[in-house]
Amino acid sequence: MANSVYKINKGINKSIEFKGFKAQYIWYMVIVILCLLFVFALLYFLGINQYVCILVCGGIGAFSLQKIYGLSKKYGEHGLSKMIARKSVPKVLKSIDRGMFIKRSKSYVKRKPNRGDQI
Repeated sequence: MANSVYKINKGINKSIEFKGFKAQYIWYMVIVILCLLFVFALLYFLGINQYVCILVCGGIGAFSLQKIYGLSKKYGEHGLSKMIARKSVPKVLKSIDRGMFIKRSKSYVKRKPNRGDQI
């Protein structure tokens, strides 16, 4: 019997990668390709020369491919999401009173003792 050689999957718990595109950037590229197919069909349906349609869609495709690849290389797997989340955090919180920082419950409210209470 011949010995069988099996490859060990060393990509456990790692995000998928395809030709340098990581994680969500693959989905961005799929969306761009589907939009370009729609644009090409629309331009061709309107009667524009097919070579002009190819040039327009090819130019937009090359530009978007370059931009998405740059984002993937710059931000990595989770970096773009972190950058978007960082922009949504406010830089300053303004408050006219300290009530929003104080927990308001009965244990924190001071009250005057009644005559029948034990001191």
